[in-house]
Amino acid sequence: MTDDRLIVALDVPNALAGAELATQLGDAVNFYKIGLGMLTGGGLALANELKQEQGKRIFLDMKLFDIGATIEAAVRGLAQFDLDFLTVHGDPHVVAAAKEGAGASDMKILAVTILTSLDRADLDVCQIRAGDVSELVRARAARAFEAGADGVIASPQEAAMIRALPQAQDRLIVTPGVRPAGADLGDQKRVATPANAVADGADHIVVGRPVWKSSNPRAAAEAIVAELNSPQAHNPNH
Repeated sequence: MTDDRLIVALDVPNALAGAELATQLGDAVNFYKIGLGMLTGGGLALANELKQEQGKRIFLDMKLFDIGATIEAAVRGLAQFDLDFLTVHGDPHVVAAAKEGAGASDMKILAVTILTSLDRADLDVCQIRAGDVSELVRARAARAFEAGADGVIASPQEAAMIRALPQAQDRLIVTPGVRPAGADLGDQKRVATPANAVADGADHIVVGRPVWKSSNPRAAAEAIVAELNSPQAHNPNH
C-alpha cells in the first residue's frame, strides 16, 4: 500500500543507484527526495525520469540560499521540471523570492528552519543567537509562513509546536530526522518515530538510511507505511 506521507530520500551516490533503488521499492513508494549529494550524479535527470516516466512525486532538496534575484531565477528554472517540493533556506527574503520564481507552477516552496543535524552547541559555533532550539525553529517557521512559504522543514520534535502556529493553517510540515524504533540515528540529533511525527502534525516524513541501507528496502518502506497507518500514529505514547 502506497502512502504519500512517506518520502524516501535517495541519498545514494548517483542516478543509476537511485534508479535501482526505486526499482526495488516499486509501487511501495510514490514520493522521493533528491538532494544536493546527487546533483552532480544525474539527480535532475533522475527526478525527471521518475516524474515523467513513472508518475512518482519528487521533492528536490536544494536548500537554496542567495540574494533574491538569484533565488528567483534559479527557482524559475527549476519550476519547468514539474517538481512537487523544493527547499530553500527559511530567511524571509529567500522565501519571498522563491515564491516569485515558482510563479503559477504547482511546485511547493518549503522553508528550512534549522537543520535536524544541529543542536544548540552547533548553533553556538555558528554564532546563531542564543535561545532554545525549538523556540528558534518556531520563530523561523512563523516568519517563513508570513513570507509565503507553502510549508517548512523541521525536525519531528518541533512539528506540534509549528502546527499550533496560526500561520501554519493549510501549510505543510515535512520532517526529516525520522527513524523507526531501534534504527541507527546516524548524524541526526532531533528525531522521532514515524508514528509520533505524523501524530504531532507532520504531513510528510523523510526517511533515507533506514530504507536504502536495509537488506530489503521494500520491506523496510512497507513497515514504515504500516506504522503511519497504525493506532500509534493517532495516539502516540509520549
